[in-house]
Amino acid sequence: MSSSSARTATLPVTMQAMVTTGQGGYDKLEYRTLPLPLLRPGEVLLQVLAAGMNNTDINTRVGWYGATPGVAGGGAEPTSGDAPLGWNGATPFPLIQGADCCGRVVAVAPNVQGQEQVHAYGQLLGQRVLVRSCMRVSGFDAPDTRWLGTDFDGAFAQYLRVPASEVFAVQSDWSDVELASLPCAWGTAENMLQRAGVAAGEQVWVSGASGGVGSAAVQLARRRGAQVTALTSRDKRDAVAALGADRVLCREDGTAAWSQLPPADVVVDNVAGTGFGTWLKLLRRGGRYVSSGAIAGADVALDMRDLYLKDLTLLGCTAWDEVVFPNLIGYVERNEIRPVVAASFALQDMARAQEVFLEKQHTGNIVLVP
Repeated sequence: MSSSSARTATLPVTMQAMVTTGQGGYDKLEYRTLPLPLLRPGEVLLQVLAAGMNNTDINTRVGWYGATPGVAGGGAEPTSGDAPLGWNGATPFPLIQGADCCGRVVAVAPNVQGQEQVHAYGQLLGQRVLVRSCMRVSGFDAPDTRWLGTDFDGAFAQYLRVPASEVFAVQSDWSDVELASLPCAWGTAENMLQRAGVAAGEQVWVSGASGGVGSAAVQLARRRGAQVTALTSRDKRDAVAALGADRVLCREDGTAAWSQLPPADVVVDNVAGTGFGTWLKLLRRGGRYVSSGAIAGADVALDMRDLYLKDLTLLGCTAWDEVVFPNLIGYVERNEIRPVVAASFALQDMARAQEVFLEKQHTGNIVLVP
């Protein structure tokens, strides 16, 4: 990277990165020394300060996206024999995963000085930023997406190159680890609430409320003025209540009493599996069911009578709407939400971090620090 191709501080020529070499077990995670990424026009180079971890990191490694229906997401074992598919076709192994990046801009390639972020925050160089994980390559009127850490190299490295248009400076006293817990989980949760049109006074039910997306959805729905009923395990009840849920239900108590509660206007469900049908029965007539995941299993039973007799709307959400990420930056800068970080690990300890993640004993997000 010469001075003629980028404005830059003194940078190393190599970096450390955790590389996923293919579909399989933890043996597919290799901590390697790699050349520093070379910038192309319109890109910036970030020093990664912290990188959040998500279900998709594990699902991609074990091959869940191409697995036989019925297999639960976030599994520890690879689905051998199934196609190594990601969200947009074959996963480009070897791959540096990591959709969540809090970083500092250390180099700027040509043709980025017209970006809105520059006008809003001054020069990009030196700024602490978050990267929008979901990139709409054909514009926001088309559903095409390109995901950081899934479709191209992500944040599980010391340095990362990304389009300048996907970089958002953030003025906040949150720590690097706290900011890195935000992009994918919170962007996904905000996108679901935005797409479902959640409004003040509505009854919103959130499944899997202790997870990264679920815990974000609780806070974000409360921020919109909704009444939130959260479902979690009994040992996480107090932690979920502390997020601001109006009512916390425990899976171990069963569903018998649920019908006595106010019917849901919106169900936010990334669990799916055998509970899918129950959620539809809890929705009021004209209610909305919204999902962006299926950690308990992608194969669900649908009673069509619930769908058409109640005039329900089912919403699948992967591509983020344009307002989602700028909204999140604003919420952080105005202290309208607070981070939920369960633990942090050194990048080279990612296999152990994934083991802890899969134990599902945590509330919130797990973050890696290079």
